[in-house]
Amino acid sequence: MKVGTDGTLLGAWARGGSHILDIGTGTGLIALMMAQRFPEASVDAIDIDSDACLQARENVAASPFTDRIKVHHCRLQDFMPVIPPETLEDINSSLHYDAIVANPPYFEQSLKAPDAQRSMARHTDSLSYRDLMNGIGHLLDSDGEFSVVIPFDCRSSLEMEAVMVGLYPSRVCAVKTTPRKPARRYLLAFRKHPGEIETSELVMNSDTYHDLVKDFYLKG
Repeated sequence: MKVGTDGTLLGAWARGGSHILDIGTGTGLIALMMAQRFPEASVDAIDIDSDACLQARENVAASPFTDRIKVHHCRLQDFMPVIPPETLEDINSSLHYDAIVANPPYFEQSLKAPDAQRSMARHTDSLSYRDLMNGIGHLLDSDGEFSVVIPFDCRSSLEMEAVMVGLYPSRVCAVKTTPRKPARRYLLAFRKHPGEIETSELVMNSDTYHDLVKDFYLKG
């Protein structure tokens, strides 16, 4: 699994908290970015693929954040988080995370890749939008935020499932390759309470883009 632009954008854009969940962690990229950005946070990272979890654990072990990130090999549908005793007083007993991030599978109806791992990462068979949003609805703290990166043509499907579990858009960032072209990706954030939606636009390789991701690329 390669490090992709989608994951880098999400890891740099998402808001964090003291207890963060990364769904579909892959190599552990977003979990590591969130740990770097939020030094007081503990991070749970889950993935259905055993090889991905092995790679994520190796990357976490080689990082400065090894004591704050735990990688779990499981489906979101089966995940039962363990809340550290010292944080129980600060977190609602049934809603555990004040920040959740996901770079989810997004192909709903298309030919699958011949590589099984790549197919699992890209197709919603293993994690439908409905299952994803149901999981978020159960695991997100009442004041928390869920952040996700999604192709432009998947936005309406995801937002429809969000509404069904009582999640409301709080931030929308349109990601474009050039200023005049339509958005190819969206960075979306959801909360459990409706409010004013913060909208923005991000053009790849612009000054704003480089400022967002500058802390995560090696200087040449």
